[in-house]
Amino acid sequence: MNQALYKTYAEVVVRIGCALQKGQKLTISAPVECAAFARALAEAAFLHGAPDVEIYWNDEQVSRLRYLYGEQARVCSLPGYLREQRMAALQEGAAYVAISAEDPDAYAGVDPNVVQRARIATRTALKPYFEAMNNNVLQWCIASVPTQAWANKVFPNEADPVGALWKAIAHAVRLDEPDPIAAWQAHIQRLNRRMEKLNALRLSALHYRSQNGTDLTVGLAREHIWCGGADMAAKNGASFIANMPTEEVFTTPDRLRVEGVVKNALPLVYNGAVIDGFSLTFREGRVERFSAAQGEAALGALLDTDEGARYLGEAALVSADSPIAQMGVLFYNTLFDENAACHLALGSSYPSCIQGGAELPEESLRSRGGNTSLLHADFMIGTEDLSIEGLLPNGLRLPIFQNGVWAGEFLEP
Repeated sequence: MNQALYKTYAEVVVRIGCALQKGQKLTISAPVECAAFARALAEAAFLHGAPDVEIYWNDEQVSRLRYLYGEQARVCSLPGYLREQRMAALQEGAAYVAISAEDPDAYAGVDPNVVQRARIATRTALKPYFEAMNNNVLQWCIASVPTQAWANKVFPNEADPVGALWKAIAHAVRLDEPDPIAAWQAHIQRLNRRMEKLNALRLSALHYRSQNGTDLTVGLAREHIWCGGADMAAKNGASFIANMPTEEVFTTPDRLRVEGVVKNALPLVYNGAVIDGFSLTFREGRVERFSAAQGEAALGALLDTDEGARYLGEAALVSADSPIAQMGVLFYNTLFDENAACHLALGSSYPSCIQGGAELPEESLRSRGGNTSLLHADFMIGTEDLSIEGLLPNGLRLPIFQNGVWAGEFLEP
């Protein structure tokens, strides 16, 4: 990758992604293969006024060995010092950047239940940390750079898979614009206009239909709010972008008012396993039946995370003409693929998508239709023929999506 573009990317992530404030510490979660970009982020942070930068390294190849050969009691637990490290960063008010660059086949052949138990142990031990992220207490951002294994999966027939993936990522995060920061600011304004229109409607439900067999009605939570683009940190008021890229506007379903069948449009990569050709049948909000042509055991492990994992926590709208969708690239990475298609998420909902939700205890959120879980797993359902109707409080129906793209008044850029 061009070094000037590399530096620009780090500056975009630090300045408008996690919106690092002068005098604020930055923490970074990074695969060892992404060390060069982690260092670029650290340099950008220090030059922007950070007093310190701390990096949490991870290595999928070592994790794979642990899952295969390690003592299960140790593998499926999180050492106390790692929890203390994260909680100390939270107490310090540190901003957080996670580099997402997983190998989609990292854990092929590994018992998915072992991987899931390890994931549950981590999510349980760090629950206060992840709750702070969900509540936007402080700024956080997820961004990506290629690794060889990931690039080989996405571009198996390219002479230079890493170069091809860099080009795709650069386009997705607007690095190929003359002024990437200005381009991001204009993009956020477009998302805000759509959010305002949806919030004004006060929809009671969404009805999804596709020729692949999707026929699903998703009730929306009482006092739901449509969000997207930029968020505001509760502690310091900084405006940040949690996902780079982002093309979605999203809200909270009513966890008990989901009925029908939904089928995936793109593969879901979860815990190093590819899940594809799957179908979920909902009754009174809960997944009652499921099947998958690939990765069915991994899908079952996902749904068994806890009781909340069988209920929806997010409904997100993404047009099939988004820049990422137009590339026609299957990234095998939810951060990108969810921004190429409308999607739903199993598991926890975002408190910020319910009025006053950030200040509400879990039971109050649930009473308003929100969902709680250790899991939040997005899966893509947007097809080229997807139609979505919004159910208005007066019983009328309004086209929201037609043939996979925004309909009517929502077509505005």
